[in-house]
Amino acid sequence: MTDKKNNYLLMRKIFITALIAAFIASCAGTTENTMTVAGKVKGLKKGTLYLQHIVDTSLINIDSLVVKGDGTFSFSTEIESPEIFYLYLNKKDNNDINDRIMFFGEPGEITINTAWNTFDLNASIEGSKSQDKLSEYQKVMSRFNTQNLEYIKSSLNPKAQNNQEMMDSLQALSDRNVKRGYLFALNFAMNNTDSYIAPYIALKEVSDANIKYLDSINNALSPEVANSKYGKELNQFITNQKSSQEK
Repeated sequence: MTDKKNNYLLMRKIFITALIAAFIASCAGTTENTMTVAGKVKGLKKGTLYLQHIVDTSLINIDSLVVKGDGTFSFSTEIESPEIFYLYLNKKDNNDINDRIMFFGEPGEITINTAWNTFDLNASIEGSKSQDKLSEYQKVMSRFNTQNLEYIKSSLNPKAQNNQEMMDSLQALSDRNVKRGYLFALNFAMNNTDSYIAPYIALKEVSDANIKYLDSINNALSPEVANSKYGKELNQFITNQKSSQEK
């Protein structure tokens, strides 16, 4: 009887503790779908920060915050599934360059630290697994982009422009480099079908690929990813493409 009574008291204590925790979370206004984006903009004394995302084709402000003092900020919002968000700084300097940080948001706490004068160039983003995958992808793609810029730079050289054979060679190298980058994007998506980055890359980076490749990525998505914003958009995109090809 004593053991049963102790077990009962223990279970009752656990139940009450769980209720208290749920009550605290409710009061705080957070759920399992809450995304909190916080951090600091070093050197920012005054300015307005906006949390944004794209709805259909329009960039929409979700929330805004007037920053005064030490540049710290915090936003909280409910999201349906991981997607691309933007942190926009209105410096009121009539210059939109270096004012918007793109990141892959997801439920949980995401920390963004940067500086006002290099706002989108050296931002540190932590707390999002989807962002980690996006950064991994962008790091490799930047190499292909840099190489292509080198080929373009070389083609503008007067010596090259006066040599058709050299121009043809540079064009062939550039085409091969673009193709390699394209194949990398497809393979990266295919090798990460358990990540929300996969349908995003398929939609935003290689949507003009052969439909069979996009279909392979789509069919390999994990259930959670397939049911996400980009997962649903990819599936609809493929359905529309197949439909148009049948006409």
